[in-house]
Amino acid sequence: MASTTAPGTVAGPRAGRRGRSRSPRPSGVSGAALYRRWWTPLVWVAPTVVVIAIFGVFPFVNTVVLSFTDAKPLGGGGQFVGLENYRTLLSDPSFWQATRNSFLYAAIAVPLLVVLPLVLAVLVQDKIPFIGVFRSAFYAPVIASVVAVGLIWQNLFAEQGPINTVLQRLHVVSSPIPFLSDSTLILLCAVALTVWKGLGWYMIFYMAALGSVPKELYDAAKVDGAGAVRRFLVVTVPGVRLTMLLVGLMSGIGSLRVFTEIYVLGGPTGGPGGGAQTLPFYIQRAALDPISGNAGYGAAISVALFLMTGVLALVSQRLGSDREDS
Repeated sequence: MASTTAPGTVAGPRAGRRGRSRSPRPSGVSGAALYRRWWTPLVWVAPTVVVIAIFGVFPFVNTVVLSFTDAKPLGGGGQFVGLENYRTLLSDPSFWQATRNSFLYAAIAVPLLVVLPLVLAVLVQDKIPFIGVFRSAFYAPVIASVVAVGLIWQNLFAEQGPINTVLQRLHVVSSPIPFLSDSTLILLCAVALTVWKGLGWYMIFYMAALGSVPKELYDAAKVDGAGAVRRFLVVTVPGVRLTMLLVGLMSGIGSLRVFTEIYVLGGPTGGPGGGAQTLPFYIQRAALDPISGNAGYGAAISVALFLMTGVLALVSQRLGSDREDS
């Protein structure tokens, strides 16, 4: 039988495959990406999403829902009470005392944690003999347990501790200073502990930021006759201002959430009559007391603390955007 194939064409299966039109490959897309299913990226992120949902989203939503109930810490359940917990919160003097202590804590700790680590980073950035030893020594408190460090400081500030003993032998004071029995002094001692433990952590942030400050600016300042302090104010501080804002935000949030330092130094009551308790400390007392605790009321305080922290973050973000625009 004569072939009916037209001249100039190739017969057979190969011809059919060659004759098919292929859609052009998108530019910048690898061959593997052409055969990847649309749901493949979802498989990779699914474990992280599940963990965040279980340990982040669900506890947050549950706390908000719980704040509208009168649930007990051990009984569970609870009845819906509407905004009753929030009305009680606004008229609770213990809540306002804890709020005042938290913001006082932050007002003292944040400026110190913004400035002192920067000064420390400037001092240890030069490559001189044994500088690595000093860097390690400054960072050592960061990796130490807060409870262990708190117990050491508790012994230091005790009435018969080393600090009072030295002060009395030097005749600086005639009687022991009540570091751990006065609410204000407990707060100040806790602030000192927080600052001492956070110096090395924030020093690392500043050391990374100082590496991006152009050396030419320091050289130009030296030529203009600027001393070390002047160079620090006109070159270093403007060069790391965004890092300072980040450190201020992180230390501010951490100060509003402080609990362990107050518990170790002030005891389970938060100082005499609870005078040194902060918001997290008051949440623990209000929500988890097995006899008089109210988990719903504690959840309402937690929501209030979350809103305060959110306002602080928004203010910091606004300040950061204004500085970037300027």
